[in-house]
Amino acid sequence: MLANRIIVVVIGYFCGIILPAYLLGKRKHQDITHMGSGNAGTTNTLRVFGWKAGLITLLGDVSKPIAAIGLTWLLFHEHEPEGVRLLQLYAGFGTIIGHNHPFYMKNFKGGKGIACTGGMMIAFCPIEVPIGLSVFILSVVLTKYVSLGSILGLISFFIQTVVFGELGLLNVTQAYKTEIYVLAAVIMLMGIVRHRENIGRLLSGTENKFSLHKKKEGTVS
Repeated sequence: MLANRIIVVVIGYFCGIILPAYLLGKRKHQDITHMGSGNAGTTNTLRVFGWKAGLITLLGDVSKPIAAIGLTWLLFHEHEPEGVRLLQLYAGFGTIIGHNHPFYMKNFKGGKGIACTGGMMIAFCPIEVPIGLSVFILSVVLTKYVSLGSILGLISFFIQTVVFGELGLLNVTQAYKTEIYVLAAVIMLMGIVRHRENIGRLLSGTENKFSLHKKKEGTVS
């Protein structure tokens, strides 16, 4: 089982390193990592290149963990029927790592993994999506802070994973339940750490609020 965990993390990683934001920028002969916040994710792409590019980036980033988790199920649902759910979460974990830290980017800097986490929730436990999405949207609508919505969405993912696990809704055996909770906590903390600069700006009152208007190059978000 250890080897299988490593295999699916690697599968997820190589799905995750495909960065739509970076590729869209290259098509325009621009580098998204040198524009706006420098983040190769949905929010920065929307701000820098507009809503169409932002939507393409969102769909691409959401699709990556879905593909990795689907491939994991195809490979292991017959050979590891009791552990396949855990392996699927590891595949999603690997995708987020690949998205956040692609080997070919300078300083291994990619995105912050929020859209990837959303895609992972869709494929791993779709019943978590309504609450997670509602928390994110409501937070952004009320505060105009995407970063705050992202952080609260990550926390809701972890809480829901534990609650639904204890209610028996994750379709996972008792032997792997604790490991799923630990891995969900790691995913949550990994996303929060990626937002540490945003947290500092939120606390100081200098975080930029969300707007559909394109931002000028060099603006932090």
